Amino acid sequence: MKIPKSLLVDPQKNSVYGSFAVAVSIWAFSYSVIFGQMMILAYYAVWLPLILVDYRRFLRQLSSAWLPLLFAAYICSSVFWSQAPGITARTAVQYFSHIACAYVAARTVSVRTLTIGALIGIFVVLLYSLKVGGYSEDVLDGTYNFVGAFASKNQIGFVSSLGIYFSVVFLAFLRRGRLSFILAMPVVLLSGYLLAISHSATSVASIPAVLALIALLAMSKLLSRRYRRVIVLVGAGLIGVVAIVALNLGLMDFVLGIFGKDSTLTGRTYLWEQGWSAVQKSPILGVGYAAYWVQGFAEAERLWNEFYITARSGFHFHNTYIEALVELGFVGAVMISLIILRTLLGHLAAVVLRTWQPEPVVLAGVMVLLLIRSFVEVDILSPYIMGSFLLYYSFFKLAPVPVMQRRRVPVGPAEAKPAQG
Repeated sequence: MKIPKSLLVDPQKNSVYGSFAVAVSIWAFSYSVIFGQMMILAYYAVWLPLILVDYRRFLRQLSSAWLPLLFAAYICSSVFWSQAPGITARTAVQYFSHIACAYVAARTVSVRTLTIGALIGIFVVLLYSLKVGGYSEDVLDGTYNFVGAFASKNQIGFVSSLGIYFSVVFLAFLRRGRLSFILAMPVVLLSGYLLAISHSATSVASIPAVLALIALLAMSKLLSRRYRRVIVLVGAGLIGVVAIVALNLGLMDFVLGIFGKDSTLTGRTYLWEQGWSAVQKSPILGVGYAAYWVQGFAEAERLWNEFYITARSGFHFHNTYIEALVELGFVGAVMISLIILRTLLGHLAAVVLRTWQPEPVVLAGVMVLLLIRSFVEVDILSPYIMGSFLLYYSFFKLAPVPVMQRRRVPVGPAEAKPAQG
């Protein structure tokens, strides 16, 4: 039996396969550490073979992907000055292939299909964590936090916040009929519950701000383009001013205080200081991609010991830009910053300057969530994680998906029917 190509690569017809592929990807991002390399192979298997199904679809407008491809090339080239070249080479190839999978997903999966697949995948992931029921002690403040099957409360907090976000935007913009409530409501309830018991201050603080922006963009639908432009620009400016003032008045300490913590107890401020010190040693190019947190290296071992990280892995500076400066230097930090800003501003511009559509609104919200988290987490610099997949999917969605048309073979004179005498 021959399967039509459209059921695999056409965004208008492949909702079943696309939702399945996204759900498999989310499971792989969440639990590949537990279930091993088979999950990563499954992630590759649902995306990369689609290139062979219709390779022309992926070659058209490939030039629009120049910035992520340049960043991936720079990451791969860092092997030449890396202090751990073997680790850099392996991880750089993984990151490059991860970007390629996101590119395939953006060309074949619509935003609605992505949302449905995310809801299914997140629900299964959170159910498994609820079944595992793991708790972890924070040795810095003595609290116990729900982590489920994850390694930390911040990871399950991020997945839970995405569950809430995708449920809200699905019900607000993408639902079709009452069946949508049956799909979304269990996800939002489970996500809210696990977010509350995980005590992830970053996730709790970021999700209300993102939903407020989505509400603003949704209301702009009622306005003409001229007034929409003014409202969005003024609203975004006010949100920025309020955020700056709030941060200066100690918003982070206030949010952490809800959970009985402060910014010094979490260790983030100390980690940022250590990161800045590491940047001074190689400010332009960095120490090499994934070449700082390496077992046997003195500085990494010291910080693991100070923060009681017995596994001696899975740690970072809790700031995307400091992490990028340490590993990739000023050049790499500028590149990843440009990718974030280009993606966010591109989707906001689509809402403001074009006919109002829900897809750029959804992706603008994703980018705001990643932007907020980028100052206190590192969600986009590693392969096989949900944050980096969503970032590059959103970037590649800025370019319209090429429509493939059937070739028409012209009928020549030799093929014309002879005249009837």
